[in-house]
Amino acid sequence: MSKAFVREDAEQPEEQPEAPALPAGSKNYISPAGFARLKAELRELVEQERPEVVKTVAWAASLGDRSENADYIYGKRRLREIDRRVRFLIKRLESAEVVNSSGRDTGQVFFGAKVKLKAGEGVKEITILGRDEVDPARGIVSWVSPIAKALLKARVGDSVTLRTPGGEEKLEILEVTYP
Repeated sequence: MSKAFVREDAEQPEEQPEAPALPAGSKNYISPAGFARLKAELRELVEQERPEVVKTVAWAASLGDRSENADYIYGKRRLREIDRRVRFLIKRLESAEVVNSSGRDTGQVFFGAKVKLKAGEGVKEITILGRDEVDPARGIVSWVSPIAKALLKARVGDSVTLRTPGGEEKLEILEVTYP
């Protein structure tokens, strides 16, 4: 269809996924803290934020002409965003498999491990958690990330090879803890 027949203010559907899809056949592992955070976010959206936006949209709709009413237009957009996030959170929580890894007494790397590594000339720490808990700035990586796959089942003192598009890198495991 030609752009000439599309309203300028018409909403284009946003087809962006909220988070990367899980690999086929894999489980959605998550820590108890991560599961609680997702549930709290869902509760916040459903019980507090969405009712406030609905109230604003209802007030804006009662004013009459909706075509140039910014409160109505942006409120409806925010409602769609909230509803999309709620659907996403419900699906993620339903498929989540909570893994309690605290209290392990092992030097081997599994889900939930905090690993101190010697990479090149520097030392860094990473924590291996679920897809919904990733925070690279804090050193939290997904259990399906290349670095986590390289480290899984390795032990303190082992050297592993990390294969990335930028090349190979040797990593030495200095310490493994389960917070």
